[in-house]
Amino acid sequence: MATLRSGLVIAGGYADKVRRTLFAQLRDKVKAGELSNSEVARAAGELNRFLFELLVNKLGVDKGDVVRISIDYDIEDSTIKWDYRTLQVQVWRRVPDEEVAKTLEESVEKAGEILAEEIRFEVEKLGETDTEDIVYEVRYGGKPVGALLVTPLDGEIIVRGAVAEPTPLHLKRTRIEGVEDPDEYIRDNISALMQKADNVERREAERVVREISSFLKPERAEEEEEEEEF
Repeated sequence: MATLRSGLVIAGGYADKVRRTLFAQLRDKVKAGELSNSEVARAAGELNRFLFELLVNKLGVDKGDVVRISIDYDIEDSTIKWDYRTLQVQVWRRVPDEEVAKTLEESVEKAGEILAEEIRFEVEKLGETDTEDIVYEVRYGGKPVGALLVTPLDGEIIVRGAVAEPTPLHLKRTRIEGVEDPDEYIRDNISALMQKADNVERREAERVVREISSFLKPERAEEEEEEEEF
C-alpha cells in the first residue's frame, strides 16, 4: 500500500499536481517495466475525475482556493487501484482580493480604536485540585483560549496563567491582596489581570495552558470511572 499526497496546492492546479506526483512516485516501476506510462496516466485521470466531481460540483471549490489531498493505492497485476475509503481532502477558501482590500482599509482607519479597546476575556471555573488551587478556563469570544490557576490564601490570592489568543500572553505569579471571594474577583477582573501579562511566543503560552489544565486530569478521570460504575 502506498500513499499519494498532493501537499498544499491551488485548487486550479490540483489535477496537474496529482498527475506529476503519481508519475514521480512510480518512476522506478515504470523503468523496471512493472507499470506502463499509460496506466499511470489512466489512474491519475481516474482520480482527477472523481476529485473534480467532489471539489467543483459538490463542494463548489474555487480555483483560487487551496486544497490538500491524500489517498492510498495498491498495484495489482500492473494496475493501479485507488482505495477511495482512505481519501482525505482539506479545503481552505480564498478571500477575494477586493474583500481583503476593503476590510483592510476600513480596519486601518480604525486601528487606534481597535488597539485601544480592552480585550474582553471570560472565565469558567473548571474545578479544584487536591491542594485546593482553583483552575479556570479562559475564553475569548466564547472560544476556550487559555487557563488560570488561582491559589487562595488568607484574604489574598496568587494567580498565574496564559492565553494563546487573540495574542499569546503569559501571566506570571501575581499576588493580589484583599480578595475574599476568588470566583467573583476573577470573573470581574480577568480582562484587567491579563493586561499585566507578558507577550510571549504561542508555544510558551500553550505550554502553560497545558500544564495548568493537567492538574485536573486525574480528578476528571476518576469522575468518569465513577460514572461508568454507576
